[in-house]
Amino acid sequence: MRNVAVSAPALYEALSRVVGTAHVLTDAGALAAAAVDGATPRWVARPRSVEEVSGVLALASAERLAVTPRGSGSSVGMGRPPRSLDLVLDLSRLTAIVDYVPEDMVASVEAGLTFDALSARLEPRRQRLALDVIGGGARTIGGVLATGASGPLRYRYGTGRDLLLGVRFVQADGTVTWGGSRVVKSVTGYDVPKLLVGSLGTLGVIVGATLRLHPMPIATGSWLCSFDSAAAADRFLAELLASSLEPERLVLQNAAARRRCGRAGAGLAVLVSVGSAEEAVESQGAALGAMASRHGGAFEAMPESAWSGLAPALDAPVVLALAGEVRRIVAWLGRAEALAARAGLELSAVGQAGNGVLHLALAGPRSARESIAQGLLAPLRQELAGEGGGVVVERAPAPLKAGLDVWGPIAPELQAIFERIKREFDPHGILNPGRFVGGL
Repeated sequence: MRNVAVSAPALYEALSRVVGTAHVLTDAGALAAAAVDGATPRWVARPRSVEEVSGVLALASAERLAVTPRGSGSSVGMGRPPRSLDLVLDLSRLTAIVDYVPEDMVASVEAGLTFDALSARLEPRRQRLALDVIGGGARTIGGVLATGASGPLRYRYGTGRDLLLGVRFVQADGTVTWGGSRVVKSVTGYDVPKLLVGSLGTLGVIVGATLRLHPMPIATGSWLCSFDSAAAADRFLAELLASSLEPERLVLQNAAARRRCGRAGAGLAVLVSVGSAEEAVESQGAALGAMASRHGGAFEAMPESAWSGLAPALDAPVVLALAGEVRRIVAWLGRAEALAARAGLELSAVGQAGNGVLHLALAGPRSARESIAQGLLAPLRQELAGEGGGVVVERAPAPLKAGLDVWGPIAPELQAIFERIKREFDPHGILNPGRFVGGL
């Protein structure tokens, strides 16, 4: 992919002129730490400003260097193994809160800012970014947007696409561009923010975002509803989703996930939170308790920390994300558990019960993990296709990925659209080559 006319020392010097010698890493340890699915870069560049990101990408485009953008690195294993990798573009130094207008509940931030750092700035004004990726406090805003990640608050507030008002990004040739609100320059014909969210950095490098904020509720309450049978949990969820109650978060856990989070129990559990005025929280909590009781469930109040403690449930070598019909989430969990047991795998599941999304963490012997493709992915994808669902491999060891289709099948007409957009945004194919859907 690279233009071999320019030597490696010359490229090192060119990168150093853009970001400073101290921020071009070439030592073996740093390069190994930045590897992506076994592919080790030749350099890691750590720009401090949007202008430096622009300079690095302009150089990479001119020399046809394959570039992987990086935030905190927590989701660096998402996607296919890269077709090639010359340069990791580390955005962790872009940490500024560029503009914050509490009265408008809008903040503009740089992409390397972490959720914890943003929360610390917003909390004194009782505001928040309602995007609570599980275990995501140390993740960066740009990384979460690029990977399309979301968390339990999605049930009430939506995904990153819904909370993103505008995005600043650098195109593959180094051009700095805006899309959405507060537009300086936009790309004609495209809803750029929606395109970039979930595109894994294959269309452009997100360097800044203008975000819609929400007020923190006056009072909150969280409860765990536990059931001995899947049928009872299913009936409870069906009644809850059809009721006038207004939860903020609604998470389904199987027994393995409950154990990993320090809560014993043999059956399924639903973790629910309500945020509102104190009287409303109390009344909705009472209604939830009565509803759980009608379906034979146990009901107990939980601390707010129960939500930040969900991460251990998904700590496993392989994590799948299943998307299907909301009303069938319990059935899909049961099907996945049966397939995992047949393959000799332990399955820990955390589901966004109001959105039809299940995260399935799989652990077991290496020989069992290698049966995932035929034992789990193939049957689940085939059965989900009837309702327009699918399964994505969000995390897996590099050797295992080599034998998997991590994104799943895609209709030829959609693939053609993706390819056209990729060509328009990144004509030389330097951004994360090979890692996205269909090998883009």
